[in-house]
Formats: sequence, structure tokens, C-alpha cells
Amino acid sequence: MLLALVATALVAVALLSDLIIPRLDAAWKRHRARRQRAPTLLFDPGRERRAEQRARELLRSCVNEEEWAMYRDLGFIRVWGLQSDGPHAGGGGGAPYAYLIYPHKPIVAYMAQTRRLLSEYCVEFPDNTRPYGSAMLPDSDDVLAKWMALTGDERRLISTANMHLPGRQHDPSQVARDLWRLAQWERSRMRAAAERARSDASR
Repeated sequence: MLLALVATALVAVALLSDLIIPRLDAAWKRHRARRQRAPTLLFDPGRERRAEQRARELLRSCVNEEEWAMYRDLGFIRVWGLQSDGPHAGGGGGAPYAYLIYPHKPIVAYMAQTRRLLSEYCVEFPDNTRPYGSAMLPDSDDVLAKWMALTGDERRLISTANMHLPGRQHDPSQVARDLWRLAQWERSRMRAAAERARSDASR
């Protein structure tokens, strides 16, 4: 009885090997062929850092001195609304509106005098030229792309962006803190400028 079971098992293994081995061999060949077709890219841990450094240099060369200092010190750029009759201008001499541009986050529109948040505008600028790494632009390139689009044609950017109410992707309390930081930053710059003017006048 035991001998018959062993013989049956051997026959079963022999039959299965005729089916399994060719499939395993074909799968291994397909795997090797895919690896040979895929390009080998050497990983460079400093590539992203160098790309961001180049992006910061380009951003600095395009925006004005105040905007660059704002981005350097605070991590975002404020752009004043350009449409005097725009959707957030506020009729009858109401408060002007402005935008905050963050890297890889929606643009935030707000009323400058009251700091009331108006809306978020989601726009993306993917990096389609790079064969490696993230599809996102470096932080400073993303900020520059939004700055150029907003200052170049505000109406078109706002009309084509995905608009959401405040709080969709930005924490409103964090934006409020950023607006407070911006106000403190501007006061500090004004005091420093006044001190320099007094010092120059006394010479």
C-alpha cells in the first residue's frame, strides 16, 4: 500500500513538473527582458537640493527685493490683486485683496485690511522633463510659476484654477498666523528703514 502511494506521488510530481517548469522558465525570461529594457539611473541624493538651489536663484532674479525677502524669511510670497474690478475687490472703495503663494499648495486669496480669507485656488505645474525623482517642481520653481501666472494674467489664472472655500487644503488658523507674521515682518522692515534714514540724515 505504501509503495503504491509513493509511486502515485512520483507520477504526480513528474506530470506537474512538465506543466510548472516551462511556465517558471518563461516568467524568468520575461523578468530579465524587462530589467534589460529599463534604463539604469544612478541615485544622486544631492540632486533635489541642487535643483532647489538653482530654483531659488532663478526666483530671486525674477521677483522684486521685498518679495524675495518675504519668501526667504517667511516661506511664502504675497501678491496684491491686480484687477480693480476683480471678484474680491470689494465695491465702493472696499478693502483691496491679495494672494499668498505657497510652494505646492493652493493660492490663498484674502482681504488685506480685515485678513478675511476668501478662497483657495488650486493650480499645479508638474515637471514633465525629468526622467527621475518626483514629478513635482522644486519648491521655488513652483512658487515662481504661480507668481508668473498670477502677475502675468490674474484673470485667466483665477478663472481656470480649481476654486475652493478656505480650509480645503490650508489650515485657516495657520494662514491667520502667517498673515500675522507678515504684518510683524513688514513693521520690522519699516522700523529698520526708518532707522537707516535717520542714520543717513545725521551724517
